[in-house]
This record gives sequence, C-alpha cells and structure tokens, in this order.
Amino acid sequence: MNCVFIQLRCAPGRTYEVADAIYDREFASELYSTSGEYDLIMKVYIPDGEDIGRYINDRILDIPHIARSLTTLTFKAF
Repeated sequence: MNCVFIQLRCAPGRTYEVADAIYDREFASELYSTSGEYDLIMKVYIPDGEDIGRYINDRILDIPHIARSLTTLTFKAF
C-alpha cells in the first residue's frame, strides 16, 4: 500500500459538505480540518500497482466544491 496525504481547498462555505462526501465514499483512513491555505487534509492508502493520480482523480476529485488539491507522496525512508 502507498500512503499519500491529500490536502483540499474547498469552495467557501462548502467544507462540511465536501467532508461528508468523503466519509460517504469511505476513501480516507483519516480526515482532518486544517487552517491555512487548505481546508481539509486526508490520509489515504492506495493499493500497490494502482496509478496514484488516476486513483485519486476517479475516487475523490469529482466531488463537487473541491477547488484545488495537493497530494504528497510518502516513502519508507527508515
């Protein structure tokens, strides 16, 4: 499994709506509200062999009111 963190910027006033949609899809292992440039951050485990960009695009980025996303890949360094 590949662990990635995805930050989401939501349309103003729509963060709770986006968070509810994420929970409904059971996509994220963890989901948090954040302060700053992005509104939400989630931790997602993507199966080995999956195209990470396509996996995220097909399962999350079609949710209405997501204005922007930032994906951070993780690597086992230790």
